[in-house]
Amino acid sequence: MAKATYKNSGVDLEQYRDAMLRLPALMNRTETPRVRRLPGGFAGLFQLDFDKASPFRRNYEDPVLISCTDGVGTKLKIAMMMHRHDTVGIDLVAMSVNDAICCGAEPLFFLDYVAMGKDNPIRLEQVVSGISDGCVQAGCALLGGETAIMPDMYGEEDYDLGGFCVGVASKKHLIDGSAIQPGDLVLGVASTGLHSNGFSLVRNVVFKQNRLDVSETISGTGTELDGQAVGDVLLTPTKIYVQPVMQLFDNHRSAMHGIAHITGGGLHENLERVLPEGIRVEIEKESWAVKPVFRWLQNLGEIDDDEMYRVFNMGLGLVLVVSPDAADAIRAQLDAMNLQNWQIGKVVSGDRKVAWA
Repeated sequence: MAKATYKNSGVDLEQYRDAMLRLPALMNRTETPRVRRLPGGFAGLFQLDFDKASPFRRNYEDPVLISCTDGVGTKLKIAMMMHRHDTVGIDLVAMSVNDAICCGAEPLFFLDYVAMGKDNPIRLEQVVSGISDGCVQAGCALLGGETAIMPDMYGEEDYDLGGFCVGVASKKHLIDGSAIQPGDLVLGVASTGLHSNGFSLVRNVVFKQNRLDVSETISGTGTELDGQAVGDVLLTPTKIYVQPVMQLFDNHRSAMHGIAHITGGGLHENLERVLPEGIRVEIEKESWAVKPVFRWLQNLGEIDDDEMYRVFNMGLGLVLVVSPDAADAIRAQLDAMNLQNWQIGKVVSGDRKVAWA
């Protein structure tokens, strides 16, 4: 009987070392001035210097740290089917940093966790390149992470991702929804598509019920989907809203009373999370352009309207509840940043609820 080794147990330390050597450049491109290098160290360092004059972008009075964590879910299955792993890292970053800005925070740094069934340096590099891209888009540093090789937990081609973001806001600038009041207006900001929620339903409809292939070309929708491959449409990365929202904070922070990231649970459930007691939001159902991917999916699966709006973002990735006297200026700034947006509803007195008008 051969002697037992880590390698014949499923973990190749030489491959692991190769994988680790591919990552520093992807981390370094996300570095911000507040990162403090610790070569070979056991942790990432980030300097908090909010109590003095700073050369950095923002200073914070009475700073509060905000932390978020999330994953990508079964959208990873689409990446595996496509043998394309360089976009799901963007989704991973987006799911956390988009949550952070809902509290009024600037995302500072990000950590990742990658679990794989078998060491694959090239695949890991592709995944982390997407995470690096997402951090660049969000203006936050990829400060570190963990890669775990677990052959008895995952199949050889399987992997899973976890992401962790830390952000900061001045205590007086925290956004918790408590400022929302009757008369406020509700603005919706366009998503890029499905983002990273509802993919168990997506996969069931597309691949099990209709037996489509990821390489199959979509046709017959009469929209921009025609001519695109199924897999490319489904893998469209989640929009990262950090930089646009930070610019809105610079000009209109006091007018931004609530922010909701529209993820699993859809518009109603996520917007309701930021409402105070005695506040009701009435949404005009036809007030924004539902992206064609949602109607295509709905037709494929004969999915009820209520189920679609309960599971998916339906074309709205972010919702802002704003003071009515600032709404036009905020929309103009969103337009200038090429972010499609709509006034989708209003705030009234009533039971704490989001409802169709």
